[in-house]
Amino acid sequence: MQVREVEYAIVGVGTAGLGAYSRIRRKTDNLVLIQHGPYGTTCARVGCMPSKMLIAAADIAHEIDSGDFFGINGSYSVDGKRVFERLKKDRAERFVGGVLKTVEKIPAEYKLEGKAVFLDPHTLQVGDNLQVKAQKIILACGSTPAFHGPLAKIKDEVDSSDTIFELDDLPESIAVAGLGVIALELGQAFHRLGVKTTMFGHSGRIGGFQNPDMQAETMNVLDKELDIVPRGEFVDARKTQDGFELKFERDTGEIVTHTCERVLVASGRESHMRSMNLENSGLALDERGLPRYDPLTMRCGDSHVYVAGDVTEDLPLWHEAYIEGRIAGDSALAPSGAKEGKRAVPLGIFYTDPQMANVGTPYNELDKDEIVVGQLAMAEGPRHAIYNDDRGMLQIYAAKADGRILGAEIFGRGAEHMAHTLALAIEYKATVTGMLEMPFYHPCLEEVVRDALHHARKQLK
Repeated sequence: MQVREVEYAIVGVGTAGLGAYSRIRRKTDNLVLIQHGPYGTTCARVGCMPSKMLIAAADIAHEIDSGDFFGINGSYSVDGKRVFERLKKDRAERFVGGVLKTVEKIPAEYKLEGKAVFLDPHTLQVGDNLQVKAQKIILACGSTPAFHGPLAKIKDEVDSSDTIFELDDLPESIAVAGLGVIALELGQAFHRLGVKTTMFGHSGRIGGFQNPDMQAETMNVLDKELDIVPRGEFVDARKTQDGFELKFERDTGEIVTHTCERVLVASGRESHMRSMNLENSGLALDERGLPRYDPLTMRCGDSHVYVAGDVTEDLPLWHEAYIEGRIAGDSALAPSGAKEGKRAVPLGIFYTDPQMANVGTPYNELDKDEIVVGQLAMAEGPRHAIYNDDRGMLQIYAAKADGRILGAEIFGRGAEHMAHTLALAIEYKATVTGMLEMPFYHPCLEEVVRDALHHARKQLK
């Protein structure tokens, strides 16, 4: 058994791990990176980038389908094989390839490959023949798709976001388990590319909005396009000769039997830390069985261990992972063992159509007696009318005391751009009145933000 002693061990060479490495490598070469599985990051290989490439193809098909209103009559056919050929090629060359170039620049003596598990608080077993003893450990080893209930029995047969992009062609039909970001983005994309798609939820919630009015609007809009069974649970699932047979019990007690060619399980991800023998780490664990940590320092209690990225199961977002990796690196370098880093304004975007975005403090964390809600239907926007797109609405949350913008939920065309504008406003502590002194070009999609701010200002008066 080989033993290697280092000052810093970073477990995971994804977005968060590379962020931590970028900080620590500036100060010392007494470190190792430990990677289990292929390099390339979750975002580039199985997350943000391939999903958006599939969505781009679906959006083009949908635009052609919607052309009649504008006097554009088009005909086309979807070549599923070419859809996936293009996706895999661009993913490999543009996105994963870019990450691999970065990893290749890291000296070989810093890189170890193998599954890491705790033997004791300072010792990691890596693979079969190596032990790493580290003074400080950063856990940035990411997450894996979660399988629950009957779907867990056939997890090796069904697809997840980690495997769905390896298809060679579009299936005839697909069932999607989940109504979160991954499920909605991919489910809508498959539907628009001509795949018979049925989506199954559990709690009745859809997307990431907290305000009940926004939840209702989302379900009302998407249910008109997609086949959604919003509430219930799978009671049986089995592989058949022609695909899959699923039994789903609705909240009414009705049992629905559904057959399909493929199943996409997109009902959450779970941390790779769960398989690292955390009982040997000496760390205090929370009710989920994961290490307790300070989100401002990424330090686990007062220990020598730090966490970063979606390994925490809290913020599975690329920009958050990189920020957390750098914070964890800076904390691990600090003489005191912890250094508070600057967190970004909370920002999440769903690339559905209409898009969804959450900005700032979530609605359910705000004191409802201390805020006003500026609300507007997207149908009232002149640019939305030009696009014949009246779907969705937005809400802006502002403090009664001083008019400062605290957060927003946005559902509609152009939500990703409005979200960034409002995130900047929150970062610089802008008020409703201050924002209304800024120019809003006419006609632009952002005019609905202006009018929602006017609605908020009337309440502030």
